[in-house]
Amino acid sequence: MLSALSSSLTWSPGACTKTFVHSPIPLILPTKTGPSRALSELVKDVTPPCNLNPFLFNGHLQTVWTAVKFDGPPIHYKRRVFASTENSGLIPGHFAVDFVIAPPPPSGSAGASAAEDGGPEDLGLRDDPVGVGHHHLPPRTTYFTDKEFLHLASSDEKPLIIALHGLSGGSYEVYLRHVLAPLIAQASEHAGLGLSGGEWEALVVNSRGCAGSKITNSILYNARATWDVRQVVKWCRKQWPNRPIFGIGFSLGANILTNYIAEEGDQCLLNAAVIVSNPWRLEISSALLLHTWVGREVYSKAMGTSMRALFQTHRDEVVVNKNISEERIMAAKYLHDFDREYQCATWGYPTEGAYYRDASSADSVLAVRIPTLVLHAKDDPIAFDEAVPYHEIRQNPWVVLCTTSGGGHLSWFELGGGRWHAKPATGFLNAMAREVDFEKVEAPELKTYGPAGGHKTPFAFEPMRRKMHLRGPEQ
Repeated sequence: MLSALSSSLTWSPGACTKTFVHSPIPLILPTKTGPSRALSELVKDVTPPCNLNPFLFNGHLQTVWTAVKFDGPPIHYKRRVFASTENSGLIPGHFAVDFVIAPPPPSGSAGASAAEDGGPEDLGLRDDPVGVGHHHLPPRTTYFTDKEFLHLASSDEKPLIIALHGLSGGSYEVYLRHVLAPLIAQASEHAGLGLSGGEWEALVVNSRGCAGSKITNSILYNARATWDVRQVVKWCRKQWPNRPIFGIGFSLGANILTNYIAEEGDQCLLNAAVIVSNPWRLEISSALLLHTWVGREVYSKAMGTSMRALFQTHRDEVVVNKNISEERIMAAKYLHDFDREYQCATWGYPTEGAYYRDASSADSVLAVRIPTLVLHAKDDPIAFDEAVPYHEIRQNPWVVLCTTSGGGHLSWFELGGGRWHAKPATGFLNAMAREVDFEKVEAPELKTYGPAGGHKTPFAFEPMRRKMHLRGPEQ
């Protein structure tokens, strides 16, 4: 009775419940200065109460509110266009990586705190030295000169975060900048050093053709497109051998990042990761979108429209693939229609359902071997709760899931415009970077999968065994 009364007195409008899902076998993390800690307990400690805007009281309102054009935290970037080198050139092309930099000082107007787009500070920096170019540059984004880029290597130990955005998004996304801003703003002994000038360095891997970038063949990206982030992680490890490297993925980028981490297994070069609003089982999420008018006519149609717009931007390059019908793509009303006409024609899947099943990351989570925090809102109307692999997460001590009763898709709006997901994400990343001694982490003994009784069997379950695979140049 007293407990119920206390709860009612401490409840506030917009307050959401939190639930943590994890393995009963804890992953023990040695720390640099104190006693070891269980991953699950560390996550609980860094996750604050979830108090959202009470006027956005369900997942639809939270999600639709993202359409309101808030400025969000200003982040400045310098871009470099990379040529694909992964998979022996079997997936050629180019993609853009945006590196966070400290705000350049203005050279003109008095009282301005940072340079404005198109000002004299940008002179000569809006032309791509690689020669690929862009359709447009996002706000506060210029290019590295060749000289600047060649001198990025460093022996410093600053933590680095690599971010992957959601469907058809880019480095400019507000939900992403809400996480990067507090990391790079933190003062430390590194203040003024590096690109960002803050405690962390950060970069965003833009999916091919996104964030105003150009493509140089007919290939955009898909939900299993892990090769570009793999190339960037390897490049970062070579450039900055002493930096701990972390990853964060949002929505489709969360699915891609989960697949990447699982493909790398215990050889993953990332130290830890955060997964936000992952759709997990893509076929289930797609089917549930079509079951309601709002899901079909609002969310699926909006995502289909954004992908058609991406196709139109890159139309001349994409239609070189004669398997692709421009007429059918432009008639694609919903996201699954676009995936049928573009993804299947590009990658060779027979149906969009086959593509969704193959690209999903629900089984992949079983193969994750780095500390990983997963954030999910149970009222997410796009990455549905029914698609979350709860049982798989419970079997992997490297992963802890935090669910909130509200928050929508990539939303979690608080009163005043803040975004709650940035708090546990940055809290987790800072704890990983500052406290955990990764060199001493010991992998727990994991359950093996096979028939009950423990008898010998010729069968083995491999979470990352995919139906779509690279045949190799000789085939």
